[in-house]
Amino acid sequence: MLHGPLAHQGYDWWWHSFTAQDAVTGEDKPFFIEFYVCNPALAEDEPVLGQLPENQAAGKKPSYLMVKAGTWGEDACQLHRFFAWKDVSMHDDAPYKIEAADCLASETMLKGSINITPEEATFHPEWMCDAGQMSWDLTIDKQIAFNVGYGASKPLRDAEAFAMYWHAEGMKSAYSGTITFNGKQYTVTQEKCYGYADKNWGRDFTTPWVWLSSNCLVSKKTGQQLHNSVFDIGGGRPKIYFVPLDRRLLGVFYYEGKEYDFNFSHLHLMVKTAFSFEEHENEVIWHVRQESIHAVMETEVHCLKKDMLQINYEAPDGSKRHKRLWNGGNGWGTIKLYDKQGDGLTLVDEVEATHIGCEYGEYDHEEPY
Repeated sequence: MLHGPLAHQGYDWWWHSFTAQDAVTGEDKPFFIEFYVCNPALAEDEPVLGQLPENQAAGKKPSYLMVKAGTWGEDACQLHRFFAWKDVSMHDDAPYKIEAADCLASETMLKGSINITPEEATFHPEWMCDAGQMSWDLTIDKQIAFNVGYGASKPLRDAEAFAMYWHAEGMKSAYSGTITFNGKQYTVTQEKCYGYADKNWGRDFTTPWVWLSSNCLVSKKTGQQLHNSVFDIGGGRPKIYFVPLDRRLLGVFYYEGKEYDFNFSHLHLMVKTAFSFEEHENEVIWHVRQESIHAVMETEVHCLKKDMLQINYEAPDGSKRHKRLWNGGNGWGTIKLYDKQGDGLTLVDEVEATHIGCEYGEYDHEEPY
């Protein structure tokens, strides 16, 4: 998507998250892998890192492929590996494919490795990452998509109308393969991965920044796992032509084959949204209520701080706006889904969710870009 103005000030990323099992103990462990590209028109022979003081002094914007990988839990970490654009092979059209050295991402495959020593992490703060080792070899089957549509149509995309775009092409995805993390082996299976995949691109990040999603869902009505269901909520404060639309979220609940759409860009649905975020001593909590002309979805999600990351990104202009971007994969909570009938509500189901991917961050003021 990095054409026109976005080639000089833009990012494009492909995010993947899923749960694996320890090959010895069988214990669940969540992981994430992301391929993030930035400012191809500003490429140099080496990756241009926007947090490097000499690059900031010279007014250089970042330009690279960053492969990001890591895990959540009490040993949560994020690992970053950077490549110059000359070392990257990328397919310009769909289906996407991007490759550098042993790192590859496509619609159906993920391969790669990162190894950061403690000394490297200490002496290179511009890498914005922790120390650790992770390698992976995975296949992906993207089963259910959330076709957001907001800003993703060709005329709006070409007009660069929106600051940040989102498309969850695999909000329910089945991963399989193997992970090695800090010397331990993990197995990923389609049945127990509870996988997710999406894509974001644009010229800047939203604030506040909200993301909640899971397909590990159990019906309180029947006590059974919902195998053909997933919910996904994202957004915060989108901008169109640099004008912010305050506190708007895109949401969907695909409930056993029926889609309940809470996408505010579909004007005929008359979507209303209210959300809040609470930070306590040991946990963080999201509350979201979304209403359309057809249905209501009430979502509450919890995640323990000790299991989360302050995840790091730099914007295409080289600034690091989000300094407290909470990011987790061990969230849990409940979703209440109602049908509207006349003037009343009928409960479709109350659902217990675990293995929730969750994110929240905001910064106090917005800098020009």
